[in-house]
Amino acid sequence: MTDQHSPPPGILPAGVNRGSAMAALAALLDRSVEQIAEAAADARRYDREAIRAASDVWDNNLFPLFWAASTASAGKRERRALTALEWMAGLGERRRRWMIEQAAIAGYELEPLLPPAEPYRPGRDYLGHVMPPVYRLTRQTVDELALDYDLATAAVRHLRAERAGTRLTAFLQLAVPRRYAAGEDTPAQPALLNVTLEGVTDTVFDHSDTRGADLDPGADGIGISLGTGGRLRAARGACHPDDSSWHLSAAGRRADAVTPPRTDRSDRRPPGGDLGADARAAAVLLRYAMWELRSVRYAARADRVPVLDLCRAFSGAGGAILAAGARRGARRREAAFRDVIQTWAARGGPELTRWFATVLREHAGRPDIIEAPESPGRTPPSRTDSPPVPGAPEQAALVMAAWTATHTGYRTHHPAAAQLHLALPPRPDEPPSARWRLRTVSCTEPDVFRLHTDAFHGPGPLTRTGRPTAARSLDLHRGALLVTARDGWSASAN
Repeated sequence: MTDQHSPPPGILPAGVNRGSAMAALAALLDRSVEQIAEAAADARRYDREAIRAASDVWDNNLFPLFWAASTASAGKRERRALTALEWMAGLGERRRRWMIEQAAIAGYELEPLLPPAEPYRPGRDYLGHVMPPVYRLTRQTVDELALDYDLATAAVRHLRAERAGTRLTAFLQLAVPRRYAAGEDTPAQPALLNVTLEGVTDTVFDHSDTRGADLDPGADGIGISLGTGGRLRAARGACHPDDSSWHLSAAGRRADAVTPPRTDRSDRRPPGGDLGADARAAAVLLRYAMWELRSVRYAARADRVPVLDLCRAFSGAGGAILAAGARRGARRREAAFRDVIQTWAARGGPELTRWFATVLREHAGRPDIIEAPESPGRTPPSRTDSPPVPGAPEQAALVMAAWTATHTGYRTHHPAAAQLHLALPPRPDEPPSARWRLRTVSCTEPDVFRLHTDAFHGPGPLTRTGRPTAARSLDLHRGALLVTARDGWSASAN
């Protein structure tokens, strides 16, 4: 097994337990699984961003973890773990801060093991053009934006208000006309200004009133006016211009003057070396599971990903990987990793075991580790326009509400659309103690989309008119959320 990325011996800071780096690295994986499970434990407080962020950590860090763990030599394991931790922390200050916080929760002091944080450096794209950063939303930021973009004639392209645990967040995308000369190669379409808001306290929006925006950051929070009657209010926020010609704007020219030339970072690759076939199979399976969890970032998939089942299967995975990799002898290590995979499958149940077997067969070349149970025959769900089923929920909790305007992007026409995440109570045939469930419904070309903050005030009366899969209206909290769809919904809110 190659070890070309291992740092030289003797690099640990004085006074730090030599076994702490590997244990901390494994604990970070276990903390991620715990965070994800906590974020999905109650559909009424579903935190999609927390699930996405925690699973995204392991896109390029799982194989370094397995590589670090896969040696019985304590010294080599520690050196590899330090290399993996330094790589992980080098992906940005936010990632480094997350690592330190989560390691502390797990009982490890990680900061002494990491090099100092690198200062933020603006970037350039592949053409060498300076790229816009993410700005904290302040009065100065808004004043500078107003020099380059006409906010008074901006139009709402997209609005999403979403529950994130006990907090309320929002994402606003404005199509903003440029005030500067953009150049002949710039598309005729307006630039986009992406605004993210945390600690939202007030939301009033009507899709028929979307022209014009006023951003007003103050000492007591951020206020945004939309059209003649829309508004958002939040504790804090950030903005990011999505504009291919931003380097020609006044702000872009100022940034260009102080931004170093683009450097080639193509050689920045995750540390690692060869893994045994079974260790690699375990790493591949866990990586695909993290990708599946991360796919909740697509709103349409949020209710399709078996988040809690995956978390149950991979609970304690970091510790299991550490124990398997520490076995003496390659054969014993490989046997231990096979046992780990089989344990994961046994916890997951038949449905996940079938998926695990497919991943191992198609992506790890190992169809022999677990045997997939036979798939039961299924009756496709009915999509007929039958009356509502008895016992359809009379209440729901709003988790997310989003509206997108008609627009053209990448030469493709996109009709206006609305999308909702609803937490629904247990079905009549389930015990009252059963978990609430998440349901995604959407429609195109809504005739009405009205949203008020009260719609997020926990479970409330849910009223639907029309047919289950073609309801013409959905009303929550007595008008706090009202959406009418002429052509029906993607699914029933049952």
